[in-house]
Amino acid sequence: MERRSFTLRLVLAIFLGMLALGKVAGESFNYGEAMDKTLMFFEAQRSGKLPENQRVKWRGDSGLRDGNLQGVDLVGGYYDAGDHVKFGLPMAFTVTMLSWGAIDYRKEMTGMNQMGHMLNAIKWGTDYFIKAHTEADVLWGQVGDGDSDHYCWERAEDMTTPRNAFKIDSTHPGSDLAGETAAAMAAASMAFKLYNSSYSSLLLAHAKQLFSFADRFRGQYDDSIQCASQYYTSSGYSDELLWAAAWLFRATGDEYYLKYVADNAVSMGGTGWAVREFSWDNKYAGVQILLSKVLMEGHGGAYSSTLKKYQAKADFFACACLQKNDGYNVPLTPGGLVYLHEWNNMQYASSAAFLLAVYSDYLSAENVVLKCPDAQIQPLELLNFAKSQADYILGKNPKSISYVVGFGHNFPLHAHHRGSSIASMAVLHSTVGCVQGFESWYHRPEANPNVIYGGLVGGPDKTDGFSDDRSNYEQTEPTISGTAPLVGLFSKLHGLSETTVPILKNHLQPIIKPQQVLIRKNQHPVPQDYFDPKVSGRNLADEIIKLFHADVAPVEFIHSITSTWNIGRTTYYRHKVIIKNKSQKPITDLKLEIENLSGTLWGLDPCQAKNIYTLPQWLKVLQPGGQTSFVYVQGGPQAKVSVLSYH
Repeated sequence: MERRSFTLRLVLAIFLGMLALGKVAGESFNYGEAMDKTLMFFEAQRSGKLPENQRVKWRGDSGLRDGNLQGVDLVGGYYDAGDHVKFGLPMAFTVTMLSWGAIDYRKEMTGMNQMGHMLNAIKWGTDYFIKAHTEADVLWGQVGDGDSDHYCWERAEDMTTPRNAFKIDSTHPGSDLAGETAAAMAAASMAFKLYNSSYSSLLLAHAKQLFSFADRFRGQYDDSIQCASQYYTSSGYSDELLWAAAWLFRATGDEYYLKYVADNAVSMGGTGWAVREFSWDNKYAGVQILLSKVLMEGHGGAYSSTLKKYQAKADFFACACLQKNDGYNVPLTPGGLVYLHEWNNMQYASSAAFLLAVYSDYLSAENVVLKCPDAQIQPLELLNFAKSQADYILGKNPKSISYVVGFGHNFPLHAHHRGSSIASMAVLHSTVGCVQGFESWYHRPEANPNVIYGGLVGGPDKTDGFSDDRSNYEQTEPTISGTAPLVGLFSKLHGLSETTVPILKNHLQPIIKPQQVLIRKNQHPVPQDYFDPKVSGRNLADEIIKLFHADVAPVEFIHSITSTWNIGRTTYYRHKVIIKNKSQKPITDLKLEIENLSGTLWGLDPCQAKNIYTLPQWLKVLQPGGQTSFVYVQGGPQAKVSVLSYH
C-alpha cells in the first residue's frame, strides 16, 4: 500500500505539473456520452405501448391500433424520422446497423454498461418485425402514408391521420424489403445469441423464411407499396439479396449462403458494382466488406477466388473515402465531411464512417494492408477517417456545431420533428390538432420544447453551410437510419479512448514499472470546472485520485445477460457479472460499489453502507487470474459496478 500511495502522489504531481505548464492534451469528445444519447433517440422514436423504464418522458403511448383495419397487430416499431410513418425498409436497415454494432463492439458496449439499452433498441424493432411477418411469404412493410401524414403537424400521441397498413406477398413481391428484414433478423440473432438463445433462434428462423421469400418472389417493394416510392424509392433488390445471404452465412456458417453470394456475384452486381455510397438503399459496400472478412479469416474455401473480387470492390469503397482512388473519390465538403446527397446527407457520412471502422478492424486482425491506386494504406488510416467523420458530426467542423441533437453546448434547437417541437402531453394536456400544430408550433421561432437527444440531423450543405430552421427539413430532420450507425461507431471510438498508455517513461522506470501507473486516456473526461484556476488544489487532487482508483483497479468485470422474461409490460433480465483478477498479485478485502441496482443480488455480501458489497466470506482471496461471479435480476439497463477499495 505504501508503493500504491507513493504512486498516487507521483501521478498527482505529474498531472498538476502538466496543468500548470498548459500541456494537457487538446479537447477530445466524450464518445461514451454521445453513444448514450444516440440510444436515447431510439426511445424517442418508439411507436406503441411504451415500457415502464422509458427514459424519454415527454413521449407517450401512440399507434395502439396500428394494423386494426387489416386485422393484424402492427403495434410497435419505430417512427422513421420527424413524422409518424413506419417505413419498413429504412427501419430494417436501422436494426441491421444497430445489431452489427452490438456484434462487433460488444466488449465496448458491455464495458460502458450500455448493452441492456442496446438490446432493447434492437428488440423494439425485431419484435415488430416478428408481428409484421404474419406468414412465410407475407411481410407487412409500412404503416401510415407520407402524403396524409405530412399534411399534419401533430404529436404521435394525438395522431388523427390514416393508419393504413401495406404488405408484400407472393403476388406483390418486395425482395429488397424482405431481404433487408432478413438481414436485420439474422444480425439481431447474433446480437442476442449470448444473452437470450431462444429469442436468437426465433429471429434466425424468421430470417431464413424471409430470405427464401425474397429470393423466390422477386420484385421491388415500392412497386407493391407504391405510396413508399416518393419517400424511400428503391434502386433495386439485388444488393439486399446478397446482403441477406451474407448475414445469414455469418449467423449460421451454412455454406448454402456462401455459395449463393458466389453464384450470384456477377448477375446481382456484387463483384461488378464499385460504389461510393453505403445506405438504407445501397448495400453493396456492406456486402463486399462482410465477405472480405470471410476471405481474410480463411473461410472462403472453394469460393475464395470470387470473394477476392468482392474484396477488390470493398477496397474501392475504402480507397474512395480516403481520397486515394485515382480520382474516383467520395466527394467531401471543404470541412472534410462525406457529401453525396442534398437531402439528409449526414446519414451517408455516418454509414461510411461505421463501415470503415469495421473494415479497419477486419484488416488489422489479419495484418492486411489496404492497397489503393494512390498509396498503400495501413488499417489505422481507415479508422482515422472514421474518427474524422465522427468528430465533424460532434462539432469539429466550420460551424462548430454538433449535428447530434443534445450533445455539446451548440446543437440544432429547431429540429424538424413533430414530437420534439410541440409541448408534451404532460405539459399541454389538450389535443393539438392536425392544422393547429402548423399554426401554433411549426412556425414558432423559439427552440423546440423537447430536446430530441441523440438524433442525427440532415446536416450541412456541400459548402458546410447549415441553417437551423424547422422548415429546413433537408438539414434539420433526424432519421433512425442515419443515427443507427453512430451507436457502434461511438462505441468503437470510446473503446479507443480507453486504451491504456504509460505516462512514466525512461528515467522513472527503475523506480516504478510503467504498467503499475497507467491512465486510461479520456476514460473519465475531467469536467471543465476542474481546470479552473480558482478550484483548490485539494479538491482537484481528490478528483484525480478518484479517477486514478477507477483506472488502475486490478479487476475487470465481464457482464452478460443469461435469461430474460416478461411480467406484464416489464422485461426482466438475469445479469451475470464475472469478477476477474487481471493483476499478478492476490487481492483481498475487495469492496465494490453497485449503482442503479433495483433488483435482487446473489453472490456478494452487503455492507452496512448503501450500495457497497464485498466478496462472500468463504472467498478470502482472489488469486492472480482467478475469478468469481455474482448475479442479479432487474428490469431495465445494467447496474454500474465499480471498485471502491482493495488490498
